[in-house]
Amino acid sequence: MALEKILMPQLGESVTEGTVSNWLVQEGDHVNKYDPIAEVMTDKVNAEVPSSFTGVIKELVADEGQTIEVGELMCYIEVEGSKGEEAEVISQSQDQQEVRSDAQQDQSMKSRYSPAVMRLAQENSIDLSQVSGSGRGGRITRKDIEQIIQTGQIPNVKEEQVATSPEQKEAEYTPPTIKRKFVQADPGDKEIPVTGIRKTIAQNMVRSKTEIPHAWMMIEVDVTNLVKYRDSEKSKFKENEGYNLSYFAFFLNAVAKALKKFPQLNSSWAGDKIIQRKEINLSIAVAHEQELFVPVIKSVDEKSIKGIAKEIHTLSKKARNGNLTPQDMEGGTFTVNNTGSFGSVQSMGVINYPQAAILQVESIVKRPVIINDMFAARDMVNLCLSLDHRVLDGVICGQFMSHIKGILESISSDTTPIY
Repeated sequence: MALEKILMPQLGESVTEGTVSNWLVQEGDHVNKYDPIAEVMTDKVNAEVPSSFTGVIKELVADEGQTIEVGELMCYIEVEGSKGEEAEVISQSQDQQEVRSDAQQDQSMKSRYSPAVMRLAQENSIDLSQVSGSGRGGRITRKDIEQIIQTGQIPNVKEEQVATSPEQKEAEYTPPTIKRKFVQADPGDKEIPVTGIRKTIAQNMVRSKTEIPHAWMMIEVDVTNLVKYRDSEKSKFKENEGYNLSYFAFFLNAVAKALKKFPQLNSSWAGDKIIQRKEINLSIAVAHEQELFVPVIKSVDEKSIKGIAKEIHTLSKKARNGNLTPQDMEGGTFTVNNTGSFGSVQSMGVINYPQAAILQVESIVKRPVIINDMFAARDMVNLCLSLDHRVLDGVICGQFMSHIKGILESISSDTTPIY
């Protein structure tokens, strides 16, 4: 028999850590290769971790609710063969000593910090340059920071803001460390731990607002013809296809056409260059109870309105059932947020890092509008664009928004086939 390690896998691009939300096995359980052994929550998606071997679970090293980095030990499993019966059991403490020994020899990763490490350092005014990391290549792990906090031996920053070298800024984003006083709960207040999706949203929003210089613009669009067209087709569409023909599908179709004409908005900032994406993959926000997911519809410019409506239905259903995969959440190049579903008429979205813009589609509201010097009741909608001013300027964004307006206001059965 031999003892093997099961490590935290990388469940998506740019994922550096995951939280063990639920163990699906217990010590002593026999599992087959590829059987799910744990549910893990990352900043991209909730997913099941499969077993890498067939054997018996010997020790669950990671606790439920614990966040560990990609490549760190989750559990030990006893398997037959490969290493022979003389294989020795490696304890967790011995494993950590080996990692620390390697880290002392190689400090190449010391200046690369995960979002969790940066957040804990900011909240506790810890100078990371004075911390010895136990991770690979000297990288500072969440456990290192938590141990420092527990012992109370905190290496405080000497200034209000910690400077970073150009090499470190280029390698990985490191927001300034700011001393702050913790907010304390008063008697009768309810304290709600920040975990899971809410914790991830908070980290991503801080990063986006700290690093990206946001600018905004809004246009008003007359979608009276769109409303009439969709209302005339929705019942027959639902009967034939089994899912709704939403207004949102028409908006995504118009955005994809506009991105095709103005690819500058389908870009990302990359330090010394701007990456203009070839694929038009639209991220959409899908809410389920208290959780928010941002799945991606791929190659929207190649899909009909019916195809887009089907993708919206499929991804929304998977979000409600907790079946979204890492692949469903990856590759977004531009975000369209259907804030109108909540009754909003004007909002300014925070850009979905590292994209260059986000478009908010607000509620369709019937309002009096002057046409040919006479009042008329028209269906109107506001489209609100947030843009990364490093990548985009007002001129190109204004042209982009005007093009979307023109597409939406000219929708009819003759110009806009559903199939």
